[in-house]
Amino acid sequence: MKCKLYRLFIDKAFAIVCAVATCIGILALIVLLYNVIADAAGWLDWDFISKTPSRFAAKAGIYPLIIGSFMVVALVALFSLPLGVCAAVYLEEYAEKNRLTKVIETNIANLAGVPSIIFGLLGLGIFVSFMGLGPGIVLVGAFTLTLRVLPIVIISTQEAIRAVPDTLREASYGLGASQWQTIHHVVLPKALPSIMTGLILSVSNAIGESAPLIMVGVATSIFRAPTGLLSPFGALPLQIFAWSDYPVKEFQHGVVPAAIVVLLAILIFLNLTTIYIRNKYQQKGD
Repeated sequence: MKCKLYRLFIDKAFAIVCAVATCIGILALIVLLYNVIADAAGWLDWDFISKTPSRFAAKAGIYPLIIGSFMVVALVALFSLPLGVCAAVYLEEYAEKNRLTKVIETNIANLAGVPSIIFGLLGLGIFVSFMGLGPGIVLVGAFTLTLRVLPIVIISTQEAIRAVPDTLREASYGLGASQWQTIHHVVLPKALPSIMTGLILSVSNAIGESAPLIMVGVATSIFRAPTGLLSPFGALPLQIFAWSDYPVKEFQHGVVPAAIVVLLAILIFLNLTTIYIRNKYQQKGD
């Protein structure tokens, strides 16, 4: 009886500690967001979004950076989706469960936890030095960030495929469908909401990366929006980093918070898109 009461006490105490820690974290986030939004209130307008960067706070803008970030993120999504899904389908549906498959899956899981700057060095060595592509261009940035998010996309797709009940596969085989027809018409449609969720969350992670882009020579400040895949570009996180070093009050308490709010708005938009796509395809699947 005493042992049972002790366990109940420990469970309650642990639940209270977790609840307090959660509240502290949420409160700190609210205070931080309030301070950032309050500093950005007087600076965030259409002129700020449509202008180019400047060393003068009143003339500073982020238009080329938004275009560059969106172009790179769109390419990352375009490259990551087919590569990640095909790799996950092969590992889950076609590859034999042997030692080699376990080694590959272990390495993919390890790559998902590698610091992002390592992928920047990898992109610098492969795409800039070996392939001879220009440093700081849209294509190099997209390739490098694709390397960063691809392990995460593969892992999330594998988990989505594993979540599909085997009874659906067996029913498809029972109706005479081949393995590819079962994957194409049963497994992937059922797993699609989770696959898209993992993809967009990975892309949301990529849009906030700065270390890999610095390593491949992306400019911290650029005054012209990219016009093609081989054009130099700038990214919003890099510009925020550059502005944060300016010893001017208007940048520290105006321009930088305004750029942070825009970046947060983009991330929120991507997450809302994730929720919409997931709910839409779940309703179709049901």
